[in-house]
Amino acid sequence: MHLDHVAAIRLVQDLALRLRSLEHSQLDVAVFPPFTDLRSVEGILGADQLPVLLGAQHCSPFDEGAYTGEISLSMLARLSVTLVLVGHSERRALFAMTDEQVAATARAVLARGLTPVICVGETGPERDEGSTLARLEGQVTAALDGVVPGREADVVIAYEPIWAIGTGVAATPEDAQVACEAIRSFVLAQRGAIAADVRILYGGSAKPENAAELVCLPDVDGLLVGGASLDAEAFAAIVAAAAGCYGHAAGKS
Repeated sequence: MHLDHVAAIRLVQDLALRLRSLEHSQLDVAVFPPFTDLRSVEGILGADQLPVLLGAQHCSPFDEGAYTGEISLSMLARLSVTLVLVGHSERRALFAMTDEQVAATARAVLARGLTPVICVGETGPERDEGSTLARLEGQVTAALDGVVPGREADVVIAYEPIWAIGTGVAATPEDAQVACEAIRSFVLAQRGAIAADVRILYGGSAKPENAAELVCLPDVDGLLVGGASLDAEAFAAIVAAAAGCYGHAAGKS
């Protein structure tokens, strides 16, 4: 919940100018502004043909109805939104979004032809008691209930180490790789070889200083950027670091 529509326009324009000087054709770059900013940002992206995708932070699984305060997928699709965050850690923690609701929302997003970015992750207490992998497996299993067989490659999964977000405790690259590798193994066990085509993002305090090391990990396909996305210079530097990894690291494509 940052930036009004005027500030969002300035940020996206600044980001786009910086991206134009970078070689990032191997990457998808997206922004996920608040709902009140979507129309303004869509206008800027379309008018200037900027190389940035538009995403929404949340949506309702329902097409319409008496759901005051919710936003439908048909509304988002009219605004050229192509990606939707589903089950972000803050939606789960602050608004009691359940695994079942995540699955229903992911199913609705796919049915509309958009891409769900399904967020999973463990809390500090869950990590301390050694239940990280069990928690991730449960979340991934529940989320896949919302994915029709054969559509797995149309889904993005983002790992959020909730215990490291805003706590001052940094997750290591090893933490990221272990979790993302486990997530891919859960998809593989349940859906087969198509797991290799599922993009898995890491979403724990990504910044220019650690972006390259994170993206170059074998099972990390990209980053879900938090606070650094509010600064165009930092965000562009993260994109540059990721592009460098995809340009030179074996196995990245």
